[in-house]
Amino acid sequence: MEEKKLDLNSIIGFVLIFGILIWIMYQNQPSEKEIAAEKAKKELVAKQEAQAKADKAKTASLPAAAVTPGDTVQLAQLQKTLGGFAYSATLPSAKEAFTTIENEKLRLKIANKGGYIVEATLKEFERLKKGSGELVELIKNNNSNLNLQLLTTDNRTLNSKDLYFEPTLEKIGADQVLSMRLKAGANEFLEYKYILKPNDYLVGFDIRSQGLNRVLNSAKPVDLQWDLKTYRNEKSVAYENRYAQIDYKYEESKYNNVSSHGQGKEETPTKVSYVAFKQHFFTTILSTDKPFETSKLQSDDLVKDDKIDTVFTKQFRANLPLAFSNGEIDYKMNLYMGPADYKTLKAYDKNFEKIIPLGWGIFGWINKWIFIPLFGFLSSTIGLSLGIAIIIFTIIIKLAMSPITYKSFLSQAKMKVLRPDIAELGEKFKKDPMKKQQETMKLYNKAGVNPMAGCIPALIQLPFMYASFQFFPAAFELRQKSFLWADDLSSFDSVVKLPFNIPMYGDHISLFPILAAIAIFFYMKMTSGDQQMAAPQQEGMPDMAKMMKIMIYVSPLMMLIFFNNYGSGLSLYNFISNLITIGIMFVIKNYIVDSDKIHAQIQENKQREPKKPSKFQQRLQDVMEQQEAAKAQAQNKKKK
Repeated sequence: MEEKKLDLNSIIGFVLIFGILIWIMYQNQPSEKEIAAEKAKKELVAKQEAQAKADKAKTASLPAAAVTPGDTVQLAQLQKTLGGFAYSATLPSAKEAFTTIENEKLRLKIANKGGYIVEATLKEFERLKKGSGELVELIKNNNSNLNLQLLTTDNRTLNSKDLYFEPTLEKIGADQVLSMRLKAGANEFLEYKYILKPNDYLVGFDIRSQGLNRVLNSAKPVDLQWDLKTYRNEKSVAYENRYAQIDYKYEESKYNNVSSHGQGKEETPTKVSYVAFKQHFFTTILSTDKPFETSKLQSDDLVKDDKIDTVFTKQFRANLPLAFSNGEIDYKMNLYMGPADYKTLKAYDKNFEKIIPLGWGIFGWINKWIFIPLFGFLSSTIGLSLGIAIIIFTIIIKLAMSPITYKSFLSQAKMKVLRPDIAELGEKFKKDPMKKQQETMKLYNKAGVNPMAGCIPALIQLPFMYASFQFFPAAFELRQKSFLWADDLSSFDSVVKLPFNIPMYGDHISLFPILAAIAIFFYMKMTSGDQQMAAPQQEGMPDMAKMMKIMIYVSPLMMLIFFNNYGSGLSLYNFISNLITIGIMFVIKNYIVDSDKIHAQIQENKQREPKKPSKFQQRLQDVMEQQEAAKAQAQNKKKK
């Protein structure tokens, strides 16, 4: 029977269906008026929240130093609201002042009020795009707070963020050491100590108390409340938001994360060694030598509409109780503020690199031991441009996998040769599917052909394919690196800006996904015929030929839609990968695999004594024989 070909009417039908879907999605998107109304509503809510915070700050603001230390009258008045920490409000440092420390990589601004970092600038990286002139600022404009909730012996609850610390900056060797002390007396204080080394992203951060056992209630731990509202730093807010989450290490050697999507996602791990507020390509990590016994970590998604919510991505919160030891607090910690780069994080030997999403199990293993070293060698050691490095990287991976590709194609060729024999058995035992399966298995065994041989090579390649989907979005090296028309390999390569937004597709056209989709189309077109010939339709099973015909068009379409907003580095990899696969398949098909030789070998195998079946084949054959016997027995009973 002649195979029915895809005619012009079918093609027109596909185009019309796709066009209708696009029109429906366009019609369902919110109007400009609806978007404007939603934006105005959010601005009003934000203004109300800001006003409420301002009013609260106004009422809770502490009196500035109006007297000298030791003024007993003023001290007595301050003690009514501040208790044992009234002394801090009488010092000259009790004012809105800041201390800046910086090295080659970081610039930190620490406030007297609260004693915490109010600005953290990464001096080597620009936000949004290369040449923007805007440095990446992890902390600015009150997007972060670090607060200790202090329970006093006179039943007060004070917040360290509302109290004034006294700064003392000194240089010890090459290190800058900033001591911020919240004083309850001349030698009684709560101290934040910041230690900034040259050319380093890691900041020493110690919290300790001295002589506060009469001031603080040590019956309960002090809650360290840390929050961060993450600024958008990348070209695509939606893409960046996808990879922003809280990561943490707990119970010595376990790692997990708070779900990156949704509202109020909360985890309560114990014995926490570090907490990372991770954005896509940058991260802030708080680590401790003495694990936090308990914790509460929460993540809220701030991007509801990536056309409106373009300033922030996530709201992260961490509550980390600090336990007393002999009536005092003493925690030696570190703050990492820098790129979420695997090699940079790994160099600190604190397992920070675990926050990079390389995939679980074998996928992570492939990325860790193959992809990262190989790509690092090409891009850093040899010094290739990142686009060329991706191409060479892809060529090496595909050539290394070519023997597997060869095995898969060889198996298809063998099955193709046996197809007439299988079709004959299908016709002969049309009314007895079980017998047909038995005879087919005998034919495979006699001819020396394993029907599963083509599947195994394909399964081996799957982990490498999935690993690439994890590797490229996490590769910091690609950030703001250009290649051909792509100005940033870590983001989409927009060649045409659309005047409207298409749901799931976006408001732009990326070229690399189009090239990758074309390559996939021709690859599937090239291989689908052999696959159909190699695998005859089984009775009661779906028509694989029809399914393959559908997949020839669906797979490129999926690539086109979903990869339009992905990083262009990944799309470039997929394009080159499929292009090389087409080339390898062409060479194998035309110059390596000899169909006549395979046919002759199979015919020779048929004349020999059948091989002993494998354990799997034997078990399968036994099961089928048992089913056949049971069927025959049931038929005999009916006759009686």
